Amino acid sequence: MKLTNKFLLGCAVIFLSTVNSFSQNVAIKLGKNEIGINQYFTVTVQVENDRLKQYSDFPNIEGFIKRGTSSSTTTNYVNGRMSSTQSLTQNYQATEKGTFLLQPFFMTINGEEVKSEGTQIVVGEAVQRQARQSPFSRDPFDDLFGGRSEPEEFLDIKADAFVALTLDKDEVYVGEGFTATLAFYVAESNRAEMRFYNLANQITEIVKTVKPPNCWEENFSIDQISGEPITIGGKAYDRYKIYQTTYYPLTLKDIEFPSIGLKMIKFKVAKNPSFFGRNRQEDYETFYSKEKTVKVKDLPAHPMKDQVAVGNYRLDENISNRELETGQSFNYSFNIVGEGNISSIEAPTPKNNDAFDFYAPNVTQRVNRAAGKVSGVKSYDFYAIPNEPGEFKLGDYFYWVFFNPENDSYDTLRSEYSLNVSGESRKNLTIASNDLGDFYDKIGSVDNELEAIGGDDWVKIIVNIFIALTLGFTAYLLFKKTA
Repeated sequence: MKLTNKFLLGCAVIFLSTVNSFSQNVAIKLGKNEIGINQYFTVTVQVENDRLKQYSDFPNIEGFIKRGTSSSTTTNYVNGRMSSTQSLTQNYQATEKGTFLLQPFFMTINGEEVKSEGTQIVVGEAVQRQARQSPFSRDPFDDLFGGRSEPEEFLDIKADAFVALTLDKDEVYVGEGFTATLAFYVAESNRAEMRFYNLANQITEIVKTVKPPNCWEENFSIDQISGEPITIGGKAYDRYKIYQTTYYPLTLKDIEFPSIGLKMIKFKVAKNPSFFGRNRQEDYETFYSKEKTVKVKDLPAHPMKDQVAVGNYRLDENISNRELETGQSFNYSFNIVGEGNISSIEAPTPKNNDAFDFYAPNVTQRVNRAAGKVSGVKSYDFYAIPNEPGEFKLGDYFYWVFFNPENDSYDTLRSEYSLNVSGESRKNLTIASNDLGDFYDKIGSVDNELEAIGGDDWVKIIVNIFIALTLGFTAYLLFKKTA
């Protein structure tokens, strides 16, 4: 009975310690702080029982330069339970010998802020590297059971996975959008262990390879890659979207996509695994997509063929007032809503006439990229003043022509509002404010030479007699004074 109790107590202690060991933990670990000039100092972030989904920048160390990263994943099965550790290590190379200080620092790992106390790093003479057998390269139980002298042999497990570039359309009109998605597919039955390799740099190169030169692009900007379950041909897969965008061809040239390579880290497994030995070996495999082509066709004949937008649109309109007086301003919004290249939509252009004065609109747009579709709204807010009384249909002034690829035809969005305008015509007011009369109109065309003022003949006779009498009387006075 005592033996039984001791046995149960021991099992309980082991169970509790095991549960504790499987709890999730995030940590920062620093490498050796005494190194040779030819050795790396390391900073490692480590996550237990979870994936390393997000982390902030590694610290900069004075006297050192960053020399790339390495990662590793360890999985253990203990008493039928699995525990895992994923690590990412930043290597630092010293630029000179001496003593350097790594200040305390914080890093955000999987949303959790973790602190390292830092350390003092001593860099000495170059250390001669000697081939040394890893303590994990052999099974310690080999010493007890005779051991094995053969080198470790690893097997390459075939991956049940593929990379594919999928297109939602294989034929489009000029200006019509199509969505291209590059994704990695892993079957649920896959037995090969893999993970992405240097994905940020690979995506940069993939975009350069994929993007056609004669297209407008709306990128879906995938920030986080995670698996989503899908079924293909009755088989279950996890799909990891890497890159997704919608292209709008601007010319009649067909769009050709080359085969795209995606390099993955793939692990080989030990042929004879042991409890303490190295049971896997890191290797690489590149998966390639198939070439794809999208045929681009011309729009049907139409007077505005080279000017219209292509897509599926509807009109949403608003007006401030439909009962107006001449001279009373109003606001009108012409909102184009739907799927297509929202950025390329041009404004409707109502023309001024005697009935209205229209002013240039304020323009706003909103573009949404979701579920493999690009949609949105482009709004034009007009300000106008009626000049003439009467009933007017705004559809005669506000309309917008586009091509709808869903029914292969041209369509027109036209205002359905009518305006009732009362009051007097502002035409005469406009003339009075802008026309200063015939006198001013003729200033530029008439002769500016001075001329005598015309009048009746009797006026001339009286004036001449008056002048003669005045001169005669003046002469008489002068003669008399002289005598």
